[in-house]
Amino acid sequence: MHNLVKSIVIVFMIVVLVSCSQEIPKGTFAYDLNFLERHQKVITLSTNNKKSQIIVLPELQGRVITSTAAGLQGNSYGWMHYDLISSGKFEEHYNPFGGEDRFWIGPEGGQYSIFFKNGTDFTFENWYTPKAIDTEPFDIINQSEKEVSFNKKMHLVNYQDFEFDIEVNRTVSIFNKKQVENDLGVILSDQVDFVAYQSHNEITNTGTQEWTKENGLLSIWILGMFMPSENTTVILPYKDSLALNTSYFGTIPPEKLTITDKHVMYKGDGKCRFKMGLPPQNAMPYIGSYDAKNSILTIVSYSFAGDTNYVNSVWRKTDNPYGGDVVNSYNDGPLEGGTHFGGFYELETSSSAKELKPGENIKHIHKTYHFEGDFDALNSISKQLLQKDLISIK
Repeated sequence: MHNLVKSIVIVFMIVVLVSCSQEIPKGTFAYDLNFLERHQKVITLSTNNKKSQIIVLPELQGRVITSTAAGLQGNSYGWMHYDLISSGKFEEHYNPFGGEDRFWIGPEGGQYSIFFKNGTDFTFENWYTPKAIDTEPFDIINQSEKEVSFNKKMHLVNYQDFEFDIEVNRTVSIFNKKQVENDLGVILSDQVDFVAYQSHNEITNTGTQEWTKENGLLSIWILGMFMPSENTTVILPYKDSLALNTSYFGTIPPEKLTITDKHVMYKGDGKCRFKMGLPPQNAMPYIGSYDAKNSILTIVSYSFAGDTNYVNSVWRKTDNPYGGDVVNSYNDGPLEGGTHFGGFYELETSSSAKELKPGENIKHIHKTYHFEGDFDALNSISKQLLQKDLISIK
Protein backbone atom coordinates (compact mmCIF):
# COMPACT_ATOMS: atom_id res chain seq x y z
CA MET A 1 0.00 0.00 0.00
CA HIS A 2 2.87 2.33 0.91
CA ASN A 3 4.51 1.67 -2.47
CA LEU A 4 1.23 2.38 -4.27
CA VAL A 5 0.85 5.75 -2.54
CA LYS A 6 4.48 6.56 -3.31
CA SER A 7 3.96 5.71 -6.98
CA ILE A 8 0.84 7.93 -7.16
CA VAL A 9 2.75 10.82 -5.62
CA ILE A 10 5.60 10.38 -8.12
CA VAL A 11 3.19 10.29 -11.07
CA PHE A 12 1.46 13.43 -9.74
CA MET A 13 4.78 15.25 -9.44
CA ILE A 14 5.74 14.26 -12.98
CA VAL A 15 2.41 15.57 -14.30
CA VAL A 16 2.93 18.88 -12.47
CA LEU A 17 6.48 19.22 -13.79
CA VAL A 18 5.40 18.48 -17.36
CA SER A 19 2.56 20.99 -17.07
CA CYS A 20 4.92 23.67 -15.82
CA SER A 21 7.42 22.98 -18.60
CA GLN A 22 4.66 23.32 -21.17
CA GLU A 23 3.22 26.57 -19.83
CA ILE A 24 1.64 28.56 -22.65
CA PRO A 25 3.57 31.78 -23.33
CA LYS A 26 1.64 35.01 -22.83
CA GLY A 27 1.22 36.91 -26.06
CA THR A 28 0.32 33.83 -28.05
CA PHE A 29 -3.11 33.07 -29.43
CA ALA A 30 -3.16 29.83 -27.40
CA TYR A 31 -2.68 31.80 -24.17
CA ASP A 32 -5.54 34.16 -24.95
CA LEU A 33 -7.83 31.35 -26.11
CA ASN A 34 -7.13 29.38 -22.93
CA PHE A 35 -7.72 32.47 -20.78
CA LEU A 36 -10.96 33.48 -22.50
CA GLU A 37 -12.43 29.97 -22.39
CA ARG A 38 -12.22 30.16 -18.59
CA HIS A 39 -14.18 33.42 -18.40
CA GLN A 40 -16.34 33.83 -21.52
CA LYS A 41 -18.46 31.99 -24.04
CA VAL A 42 -16.02 31.74 -26.97
CA ILE A 43 -16.67 31.39 -30.69
CA THR A 44 -13.63 30.63 -32.85
CA LEU A 45 -13.70 31.17 -36.61
CA SER A 46 -10.86 29.75 -38.70
CA THR A 47 -9.54 29.18 -42.20
CA ASN A 48 -6.19 28.46 -43.91
CA ASN A 49 -5.84 25.09 -42.10
CA LYS A 50 -6.51 26.88 -38.80
CA LYS A 51 -3.47 29.14 -39.15
CA SER A 52 -5.85 32.09 -39.52
CA GLN A 53 -8.18 32.29 -36.51
CA ILE A 54 -10.30 34.88 -34.71
CA ILE A 55 -12.12 34.78 -31.36
CA VAL A 56 -15.60 36.30 -31.11
CA LEU A 57 -17.39 36.95 -27.80
CA PRO A 58 -21.21 36.96 -28.00
CA GLU A 59 -21.62 38.08 -24.38
CA LEU A 60 -19.58 41.20 -25.19
CA GLN A 61 -21.57 42.47 -28.19
CA GLY A 62 -20.15 39.95 -30.66
CA ARG A 63 -16.76 41.66 -30.62
CA VAL A 64 -13.71 40.15 -32.26
CA ILE A 65 -11.47 40.10 -29.20
CA THR A 66 -8.28 38.89 -30.90
CA SER A 67 -6.84 37.01 -33.89
CA THR A 68 -3.76 35.19 -35.14
CA ALA A 69 -2.09 34.54 -38.48
CA ALA A 70 0.04 31.59 -37.35
CA GLY A 71 -2.21 29.25 -35.38
CA LEU A 72 -2.21 28.59 -31.67
CA GLN A 73 1.46 29.42 -31.19
CA GLY A 74 1.25 32.60 -33.28
CA ASN A 75 1.08 36.16 -32.02
CA SER A 76 -2.25 37.32 -30.61
CA TYR A 77 -2.99 40.71 -32.19
CA GLY A 78 -5.82 42.12 -30.09
CA TRP A 79 -5.38 44.01 -26.84
CA MET A 80 -7.51 42.83 -23.92
CA HIS A 81 -7.91 43.75 -20.27
CA TYR A 82 -7.20 40.43 -18.53
CA ASP A 83 -7.94 41.65 -14.99
CA LEU A 84 -11.28 43.20 -15.92
CA ILE A 85 -12.43 40.16 -17.90
CA SER A 86 -11.45 37.71 -15.15
CA SER A 87 -13.00 39.85 -12.40
CA GLY A 88 -16.53 39.29 -13.60
CA LYS A 89 -17.30 42.84 -12.49
CA PHE A 90 -18.29 45.93 -14.44
CA GLU A 91 -16.80 49.41 -14.25
CA GLU A 92 -19.11 52.41 -13.81
CA HIS A 93 -18.33 54.56 -16.85
CA TYR A 94 -16.88 52.20 -19.43
CA ASN A 95 -15.53 48.68 -19.56
CA PRO A 96 -12.34 48.49 -21.62
CA PHE A 97 -12.50 44.72 -22.16
CA GLY A 98 -10.55 45.12 -25.38
CA GLY A 99 -11.08 43.72 -28.84
CA GLU A 100 -9.99 44.29 -32.42
CA ASP A 101 -13.50 45.00 -33.69
CA ARG A 102 -16.12 46.14 -31.21
CA PHE A 103 -19.53 47.60 -31.99
CA TRP A 104 -20.39 51.07 -30.72
CA ILE A 105 -22.85 53.77 -31.72
CA GLY A 106 -22.06 57.48 -32.04
CA PRO A 107 -22.07 60.32 -31.24
CA GLU A 108 -20.05 60.13 -28.04
CA GLY A 109 -20.07 63.87 -27.26
CA GLY A 110 -21.91 67.01 -28.38
CA GLN A 111 -25.52 68.09 -28.11
CA TYR A 112 -26.79 64.79 -29.56
CA SER A 113 -24.55 62.52 -27.49
CA ILE A 114 -25.82 59.16 -26.24
CA PHE A 115 -23.04 59.02 -23.58
CA PHE A 116 -24.07 62.15 -21.63
CA LYS A 117 -27.41 62.97 -20.01
CA ASN A 118 -29.30 66.16 -20.80
CA GLY A 119 -27.87 69.20 -19.02
CA THR A 120 -24.67 67.59 -17.74
CA ASP A 121 -21.19 68.94 -18.41
CA PHE A 122 -19.01 67.07 -20.87
CA THR A 123 -16.58 65.70 -18.30
CA PHE A 124 -15.38 62.20 -17.53
CA GLU A 125 -17.48 62.12 -14.35
CA ASN A 126 -20.66 62.50 -16.44
CA TRP A 127 -19.63 60.16 -19.27
CA TYR A 128 -21.43 56.79 -19.26
CA THR A 129 -21.27 54.23 -22.04
CA PRO A 130 -24.74 52.81 -22.76
CA LYS A 131 -24.92 49.28 -21.33
CA ALA A 132 -26.31 47.90 -24.59
CA ILE A 133 -22.95 48.57 -26.29
CA ASP A 134 -20.78 47.96 -23.24
CA THR A 135 -21.84 45.05 -21.04
CA GLU A 136 -24.95 43.41 -22.52
CA PRO A 137 -24.78 40.28 -24.72
CA PHE A 138 -25.85 40.00 -28.34
CA ASP A 139 -28.00 37.03 -29.41
CA ILE A 140 -26.49 34.45 -31.78
CA ILE A 141 -28.67 34.03 -34.88
CA ASN A 142 -26.51 31.85 -37.13
CA GLN A 143 -23.10 30.23 -36.75
CA SER A 144 -20.71 28.29 -38.99
CA GLU A 145 -16.98 27.57 -39.15
CA LYS A 146 -16.28 30.89 -40.92
CA GLU A 147 -19.16 33.19 -39.93
CA VAL A 148 -21.39 34.14 -37.02
CA SER A 149 -24.39 36.50 -36.96
CA PHE A 150 -25.86 38.43 -34.02
CA ASN A 151 -28.98 40.42 -33.20
CA LYS A 152 -29.67 42.97 -30.48
CA LYS A 153 -32.65 45.20 -29.73
CA MET A 154 -31.83 48.33 -27.74
CA HIS A 155 -33.31 51.56 -26.45
CA LEU A 156 -31.09 54.66 -26.31
CA VAL A 157 -31.69 58.24 -25.17
CA ASN A 158 -29.59 61.18 -26.37
CA TYR A 159 -28.63 64.53 -24.83
CA GLN A 160 -31.86 66.06 -26.18
CA ASP A 161 -33.91 63.31 -24.46
CA PHE A 162 -34.87 61.92 -27.85
CA GLU A 163 -35.52 58.18 -27.62
CA PHE A 164 -34.24 55.67 -30.16
CA ASP A 165 -35.62 52.15 -30.57
CA ILE A 166 -33.05 50.18 -32.53
CA GLU A 167 -32.42 46.72 -33.90
CA VAL A 168 -28.80 45.81 -34.50
CA ASN A 169 -27.74 43.06 -36.88
CA ARG A 170 -24.05 42.16 -36.97
CA THR A 171 -22.21 39.43 -38.91
CA VAL A 172 -18.53 38.57 -38.44
CA SER A 173 -16.79 36.62 -41.22
CA ILE A 174 -13.21 35.37 -41.65
CA PHE A 175 -11.52 35.51 -45.08
CA ASN A 176 -9.45 32.88 -46.89
CA LYS A 177 -6.35 33.71 -48.94
CA LYS A 178 -8.18 34.11 -52.23
CA GLN A 179 -10.71 36.47 -50.67
CA VAL A 180 -7.92 38.62 -49.24
CA GLU A 181 -6.07 38.79 -52.56
CA ASN A 182 -9.24 39.61 -54.51
CA ASP A 183 -10.42 42.13 -51.94
CA LEU A 184 -7.15 44.06 -51.74
CA GLY A 185 -5.77 43.42 -55.21
CA VAL A 186 -2.55 41.94 -53.82
CA ILE A 187 -0.65 38.67 -54.21
CA LEU A 188 0.30 37.16 -50.85
CA SER A 189 3.82 35.77 -50.64
CA ASP A 190 4.36 32.37 -49.03
CA GLN A 191 6.69 34.22 -46.65
CA VAL A 192 3.77 36.14 -45.15
CA ASP A 193 1.21 34.81 -42.69
CA PHE A 194 -2.19 36.47 -42.68
CA VAL A 195 -5.53 36.69 -40.94
CA ALA A 196 -8.39 38.83 -42.20
CA TYR A 197 -12.03 39.32 -41.30
CA GLN A 198 -14.91 41.76 -41.51
CA SER A 199 -17.89 42.85 -39.49
CA HIS A 200 -21.05 43.72 -41.41
CA ASN A 201 -23.13 45.98 -39.17
CA GLU A 202 -26.65 47.32 -39.54
CA ILE A 203 -28.90 49.46 -37.33
CA THR A 204 -32.63 49.82 -38.04
CA ASN A 205 -35.08 52.39 -36.73
CA THR A 206 -37.72 50.17 -35.07
CA GLY A 207 -39.49 53.06 -33.34
CA THR A 208 -42.50 55.09 -34.43
CA GLN A 209 -40.68 58.39 -34.95
CA GLU A 210 -38.40 59.46 -37.78
CA TRP A 211 -34.78 60.22 -36.89
CA THR A 212 -34.05 63.81 -37.91
CA LYS A 213 -31.10 66.16 -37.67
CA GLU A 214 -33.07 68.36 -35.33
CA ASN A 215 -33.60 65.55 -32.81
CA GLY A 216 -30.23 63.90 -33.38
CA LEU A 217 -28.85 61.19 -35.62
CA LEU A 218 -26.78 58.08 -34.92
CA SER A 219 -23.88 56.33 -36.62
CA ILE A 220 -22.35 52.87 -36.52
CA TRP A 221 -18.93 53.09 -34.93
CA ILE A 222 -16.40 50.24 -35.03
CA LEU A 223 -13.28 50.40 -32.88
CA GLY A 224 -10.23 48.14 -32.89
CA MET A 225 -7.91 47.97 -29.87
CA PHE A 226 -4.40 46.67 -30.59
CA MET A 227 -1.25 45.85 -28.67
CA PRO A 228 0.93 48.96 -28.26
CA SER A 229 4.72 49.14 -28.43
CA GLU A 230 7.62 51.54 -28.86
CA ASN A 231 8.09 50.03 -32.31
CA THR A 232 4.55 50.56 -33.59
CA THR A 233 3.68 53.41 -35.96
CA VAL A 234 0.05 54.26 -36.73
CA ILE A 235 -0.34 55.35 -40.37
CA LEU A 236 -3.31 57.43 -41.54
CA PRO A 237 -3.13 58.31 -45.24
CA TYR A 238 -5.09 61.36 -46.36
CA LYS A 239 -5.89 63.29 -49.52
CA ASP A 240 -6.38 66.97 -50.34
CA SER A 241 -5.74 69.75 -47.82
CA LEU A 242 -5.46 68.20 -44.35
CA ALA A 243 -8.21 69.08 -41.83
CA LEU A 244 -6.94 66.91 -38.96
CA ASN A 245 -9.21 66.98 -35.92
CA THR A 246 -7.14 66.88 -32.72
CA SER A 247 -9.66 68.54 -30.40
CA TYR A 248 -10.91 65.44 -28.57
CA PHE A 249 -8.67 65.23 -25.52
CA GLY A 250 -6.43 68.28 -25.54
CA THR A 251 -3.23 68.98 -27.41
CA ILE A 252 -1.17 66.14 -28.87
CA PRO A 253 2.51 66.45 -27.86
CA PRO A 254 4.39 67.60 -31.00
CA GLU A 255 7.03 64.91 -30.57
CA LYS A 256 4.33 62.24 -30.80
CA LEU A 257 3.00 63.35 -34.16
CA THR A 258 4.46 63.32 -37.69
CA ILE A 259 2.58 64.93 -40.58
CA THR A 260 3.70 64.71 -44.20
CA ASP A 261 1.94 65.75 -47.39
CA LYS A 262 0.28 62.30 -47.56
CA HIS A 263 0.24 60.79 -44.07
CA VAL A 264 -0.50 61.47 -40.42
CA MET A 265 1.60 59.19 -38.20
CA TYR A 266 2.27 58.66 -34.51
CA LYS A 267 3.84 56.10 -32.20
CA GLY A 268 1.16 53.68 -30.97
CA ASP A 269 2.73 53.17 -27.55
CA GLY A 270 -0.35 53.39 -25.30
CA LYS A 271 1.41 55.81 -22.95
CA CYS A 272 -0.09 59.21 -23.76
CA ARG A 273 -3.84 59.86 -24.12
CA PHE A 274 -4.89 61.62 -27.32
CA LYS A 275 -7.19 61.16 -30.27
CA MET A 276 -7.38 62.39 -33.84
CA GLY A 277 -9.74 62.12 -36.78
CA LEU A 278 -10.01 62.66 -40.51
CA PRO A 279 -13.15 64.16 -42.08
CA PRO A 280 -14.80 62.92 -45.31
CA GLN A 281 -12.78 65.20 -47.61
CA ASN A 282 -9.54 63.61 -46.38
CA ALA A 283 -10.76 60.01 -46.27
CA MET A 284 -8.71 57.32 -48.00
CA PRO A 285 -9.71 53.65 -48.43
CA TYR A 286 -7.18 52.28 -45.92
CA ILE A 287 -5.61 53.10 -42.57
CA GLY A 288 -3.15 50.96 -40.65
CA SER A 289 -0.14 50.42 -38.43
CA TYR A 290 3.26 48.76 -38.57
CA ASP A 291 5.10 47.00 -35.74
CA ALA A 292 8.72 47.08 -36.91
CA LYS A 293 10.05 44.78 -34.18
CA ASN A 294 7.60 41.94 -34.82
CA SER A 295 7.15 42.59 -38.57
CA ILE A 296 3.36 42.98 -38.30
CA LEU A 297 1.45 45.13 -40.77
CA THR A 298 -2.18 45.88 -39.91
CA ILE A 299 -4.60 47.26 -42.50
CA VAL A 300 -8.16 48.48 -41.90
CA SER A 301 -10.64 49.24 -44.67
CA TYR A 302 -14.26 50.35 -44.42
CA SER A 303 -17.35 51.21 -46.41
CA PHE A 304 -17.36 54.82 -47.59
CA ALA A 305 -19.61 56.18 -50.34
CA GLY A 306 -18.61 59.84 -50.27
CA ASP A 307 -21.25 60.94 -47.77
CA THR A 308 -20.56 64.15 -45.86
CA ASN A 309 -22.79 63.83 -42.76
CA TYR A 310 -20.77 62.29 -39.93
CA VAL A 311 -21.60 62.73 -36.25
CA ASN A 312 -19.27 64.99 -34.29
CA SER A 313 -18.19 63.21 -31.10
CA VAL A 314 -16.08 65.92 -29.43
CA TRP A 315 -16.97 66.47 -25.77
CA ARG A 316 -18.75 69.82 -26.15
CA LYS A 317 -21.63 71.41 -28.02
CA THR A 318 -20.64 72.32 -31.56
CA ASP A 319 -21.88 74.54 -34.36
CA ASN A 320 -21.56 71.63 -36.79
CA PRO A 321 -22.81 68.44 -35.10
CA TYR A 322 -22.71 66.56 -38.43
CA GLY A 323 -19.23 67.69 -39.43
CA GLY A 324 -17.49 64.77 -37.76
CA ASP A 325 -14.84 62.25 -38.77
CA VAL A 326 -14.89 59.16 -40.96
CA VAL A 327 -11.82 57.57 -39.35
CA ASN A 328 -10.29 58.08 -35.93
CA SER A 329 -7.28 56.83 -34.06
CA TYR A 330 -6.84 56.88 -30.30
CA ASN A 331 -3.70 56.36 -28.24
CA ASP A 332 -4.41 55.39 -24.65
CA GLY A 333 -2.71 56.95 -21.68
CA PRO A 334 -3.36 58.07 -18.09
CA LEU A 335 -6.28 60.38 -17.33
CA GLU A 336 -5.66 63.55 -15.33
CA GLY A 337 -6.37 61.68 -12.10
CA GLY A 338 -3.92 58.92 -13.01
CA THR A 339 -6.51 56.32 -14.07
CA HIS A 340 -5.25 54.27 -17.01
CA PHE A 341 -7.57 52.07 -19.06
CA GLY A 342 -4.66 49.77 -19.79
CA GLY A 343 -2.48 50.94 -22.66
CA PHE A 344 -3.48 50.30 -26.27
CA TYR A 345 -4.02 52.14 -29.54
CA GLU A 346 -7.17 52.15 -31.63
CA LEU A 347 -8.08 52.22 -35.31
CA GLU A 348 -11.70 53.32 -35.73
CA THR A 349 -14.17 53.87 -38.58
CA SER A 350 -17.75 55.16 -38.66
CA SER A 351 -20.75 55.09 -40.92
CA SER A 352 -22.37 58.30 -42.07
CA ALA A 353 -25.39 59.64 -40.16
CA LYS A 354 -28.72 59.48 -41.97
CA GLU A 355 -32.27 60.54 -41.28
CA LEU A 356 -34.24 57.31 -41.00
CA LYS A 357 -37.95 56.72 -41.15
CA PRO A 358 -39.32 53.77 -39.17
CA GLY A 359 -38.08 50.55 -40.79
CA GLU A 360 -35.10 52.16 -42.56
CA ASN A 361 -31.51 51.31 -41.73
CA ILE A 362 -27.82 52.20 -41.94
CA LYS A 363 -25.08 49.71 -42.83
CA HIS A 364 -21.34 49.79 -42.24
CA ILE A 365 -18.60 47.29 -43.10
CA HIS A 366 -15.28 47.30 -41.26
CA LYS A 367 -12.45 45.00 -42.37
CA THR A 368 -9.22 44.13 -40.55
CA TYR A 369 -6.14 42.49 -42.09
CA HIS A 370 -2.96 41.41 -40.31
CA PHE A 371 0.15 40.42 -42.26
CA GLU A 372 3.27 39.08 -40.57
CA GLY A 373 6.59 37.97 -42.02
CA ASP A 374 9.05 39.02 -44.72
CA PHE A 375 9.74 42.75 -44.69
CA ASP A 376 9.90 43.21 -48.47
CA ALA A 377 6.54 41.47 -48.89
CA LEU A 378 4.96 43.61 -46.16
CA ASN A 379 6.48 46.75 -47.64
CA SER A 380 4.97 45.95 -51.00
CA ILE A 381 1.51 45.71 -49.42
CA SER A 382 2.06 48.94 -47.47
CA LYS A 383 3.19 50.89 -50.52
CA GLN A 384 0.18 49.70 -52.50
CA LEU A 385 -2.53 50.20 -49.85
CA LEU A 386 -1.19 52.83 -47.45
CA GLN A 387 1.05 54.56 -50.01
CA LYS A 388 3.81 54.33 -47.41
CA ASP A 389 7.33 52.95 -47.78
CA LEU A 390 8.05 51.18 -44.49
CA ILE A 391 11.80 51.70 -44.89
CA SER A 392 11.30 55.23 -43.59
CA ILE A 393 9.87 53.93 -40.30
CA LYS A 394 11.66 50.57 -40.06
